[in-house]
Amino acid sequence: MTTIDKQRADRQKARTARVERLTSETDIVLNLNLDGMGKTKIDTGSGFFDHMLTAFGKHAGFDLDCRCTGDTWIDDHHTVEDVGLVLGQAVADALGDKAGITRFADVLVPMDEALVFAAVDISGRGQLHYRVDVPVAMIGGFETSLAEEFFIAFTSRAGITLHIEQYAGKNTHHILEAVFKAAARAIREAVALDSRVVGVPSTKGSL
Repeated sequence: MTTIDKQRADRQKARTARVERLTSETDIVLNLNLDGMGKTKIDTGSGFFDHMLTAFGKHAGFDLDCRCTGDTWIDDHHTVEDVGLVLGQAVADALGDKAGITRFADVLVPMDEALVFAAVDISGRGQLHYRVDVPVAMIGGFETSLAEEFFIAFTSRAGITLHIEQYAGKNTHHILEAVFKAAARAIREAVALDSRVVGVPSTKGSL
């Protein structure tokens, strides 16, 4: 079988993953389909975080089912960070050897007065570069700094380089929603299969 024939066969396979994580702090089960319809079932015990993950799955076009029981009586930190780790691992597992993917993508997303840019390289090197300035420390019971913690965990396990930069915004809810939607749209484009790409999109031959 030639490389092209193998790649065509691989593209017929579902790009899915199931990841479970059980620690003294969280119990997580997550199912992911990269080529889904944006259908989500999210229950982390944190209302605002559920809202952000629902938006992420919808705008990434991922079918995402995530159930987390965490020590939220302390705060949401362990839940948010561990869900980021599990989702990142699921993305890495579903991508496999990354043959045929677009790899690079960027997008600019408005959310009312907020405007956020995201750029992605599915590089195999997990890095986050996050330049977001939110006006308030809390939205309901959600500590807004945890958004960055989520993306640090996610990118480290997914092997994705992700730049997120805020260009405008006054309302914290709008800013963070634009952050999650921008990241989702950029990742959606980067993981998409490109029929013109043969093998892995790297001169090194691997990612």
